[in-house]
Amino acid sequence: MESGNVSRLLPPSGRAAVMGILNITPDSFSDGGRFFAAGKPSSDLILREAEAMAVAGADIFDIGGESTRPGAAPVSEAEELERVVPVVALLKTHFDIPVSVDTSSPAVMREAAAAGADMINDVRALTRPGALQTAAATGLSVCLMHTRGEPGAMQGLASYQDVVAEVRDYLRQRVTACREAGIATQAIAIDPGFGFAKNLEHNLALFRALDTFVAEGFPVLVGVSRKRMVGELLGRELGDRLAGSLALALLAVQQGARIIRVHDVAATVDVLKVLTAIEES
Repeated sequence: MESGNVSRLLPPSGRAAVMGILNITPDSFSDGGRFFAAGKPSSDLILREAEAMAVAGADIFDIGGESTRPGAAPVSEAEELERVVPVVALLKTHFDIPVSVDTSSPAVMREAAAAGADMINDVRALTRPGALQTAAATGLSVCLMHTRGEPGAMQGLASYQDVVAEVRDYLRQRVTACREAGIATQAIAIDPGFGFAKNLEHNLALFRALDTFVAEGFPVLVGVSRKRMVGELLGRELGDRLAGSLALALLAVQQGARIIRVHDVAATVDVLKVLTAIEES
């Protein structure tokens, strides 16, 4: 199968891509249960949100069927398949927008690829048994994120001597593993994993050093939308973190991030339009 290429999923203009989050979960930290009706994912609700994102200018949809917030309970593979794969097929039928699947499960990777997915966005960086081989076999682009442990216990592992060096070295190791498994260099993106097994000090250090990750030569994905770090910085509750999220999105793009994963697509697109206009003037 032809190898993926992350650049084919990004805007041809060279600007950063806005990745809109669609969590098909009952318990995600910001939008858990939003797309459920009578206890099941609702195609109508999902399509309505996806349409709004598309109109607002989303470049990529990111579909997740397992909450990975701190303390989240694990989800069975069968449940994740049931949540994710029909949504991938639904979106590919209605939109000409790339679809990323936020999963660590080899079975979900395989079935999502068959349904038309374009990218695997794995918070566990393809470390589950069989994930590397499955991702390689799909030919899809992959995003490798840094974390430690499982969601239920990861914040207890937030201890580093040098968080920037340790996260960078981990991602380098995972890139090497991908290449050895047959995943092409151009098919790889990386994500420092803000908020995953990291406290506020770690997150800020990584943000200050974001250009270090850009210098690795892979498209960098940044996902900080509505996260705890924004709340801790501003003293804001979950529903009042838009301004902080937009500020971080802007700073990330200014440092070279190529994909910004967000809940608030329209506002993020507006901010990046302003940045582009100023840079091009």
